[in-house]
Amino acid sequence: MPVNLDTLPKQSVARISAIDWTAIPETEGHRLRSLGFDIGVNVESLHKGILFWRDPIAVRVGRMTVALRRKVAVAIACEPLS
Repeated sequence: MPVNLDTLPKQSVARISAIDWTAIPETEGHRLRSLGFDIGVNVESLHKGILFWRDPIAVRVGRMTVALRRKVAVAIACEPLS
């Protein structure tokens, strides 16, 4: 069952199934594309901030750790792998 990246439990691995590029600011979208975010890519949820909004969210893409704002992570749908 698909989930948004912001709700993926910590230490879980998932495959990106859709990205709503229209919901992501253009400069942020360009950054994510250059870091390898695309459909079919595996991501691992590593950390969620301790503030009320739980920002930022840290995910692993390949060997990189990337910090995302929750409003960006909401636009990324993924299928948990387990």
